[in-house]
Amino acid sequence: MIRSGLAALVAAAFLLSLSAGKAWIAPVRFGDDTPEALVLLELRLPRALLGLMVGAVLGAGGAVLQGYLRNPLAEPGVLGVSATAALGAVLAIFLGASGQPLLIAASAMAFGLGAVALLGLIAGSSGLQLLLAGVVLASLSAALTSLVISLAPTPFALGEIVTWLMGALTDRSLADVRLLAGPVLVALVLMAASARALDALALGEATAASLGVDLARTRLLVIGGVGIGVGASVAVTGVISFVGLVVPHLLRPLVGPEPSRLLLPSALGGAALVLVADSLVRLVPGAAELKLGIAMALLGAPFFLWLLWRTRQELA
Repeated sequence: MIRSGLAALVAAAFLLSLSAGKAWIAPVRFGDDTPEALVLLELRLPRALLGLMVGAVLGAGGAVLQGYLRNPLAEPGVLGVSATAALGAVLAIFLGASGQPLLIAASAMAFGLGAVALLGLIAGSSGLQLLLAGVVLASLSAALTSLVISLAPTPFALGEIVTWLMGALTDRSLADVRLLAGPVLVALVLMAASARALDALALGEATAASLGVDLARTRLLVIGGVGIGVGASVAVTGVISFVGLVVPHLLRPLVGPEPSRLLLPSALGGAALVLVADSLVRLVPGAAELKLGIAMALLGAPFFLWLLWRTRQELA
């Protein structure tokens, strides 16, 4: 029932993404030989498809990380995975790959994989230590990104990097959709393959191992799935944070705490959240459009602080 409702919500959000903008366009005009139909096909359809894929992989990634690290505050953005993947993409752009999206995506995915692998090495640590490690990783990646920006060879390159880092689905094409589709599919398959093992891992590593769970295989599935998915998303859309934190927490009371039950709803919920948020930023008054990454940070940061406060109250 919950999954059907979320699927219907995603479908409605997808239609809203096609229609919303400074000028509203009905999706039924797809087949028309009009400027509106061209806008739908060339601008809004790629944007909606990217929102669908990015939201799904970020929502699922948050659920998987929370299950693997057994920490409800785990999320690719909070733990520095997104910032590290962004560093990889920025380095590729700085080194002259701005016209080669495959190289940018490969670099972002490699850095994202490295970030998740590093966090996986300390998965047995306390939640506070893990959170601190993520903050340090994010700060280091942000500092190195700032260093690269300061060394940008031209003002145009500087502006391109800074604008891209804000995170947005604007000015993307069907070529970006094709670039992202493969990695997102691989990432979702890898994360889905880890779901049952994550259920057992919730009981502790020793118990999971006694139940026959291959911990090394599970680690590779989680690292591969989250690293590839987040890296590819960041390479195409820039940094969009907090989706993987907000969505699993909202859905966990409805579907249960088991990662295997939470994974698909989180993917659907993440897709719906990104599609709706991206539609709303287009409706903000003014000539300039609010960047999606900024809007999600404004939404997610207070939510994260509330979670910290609630966790402290529960431990008191």
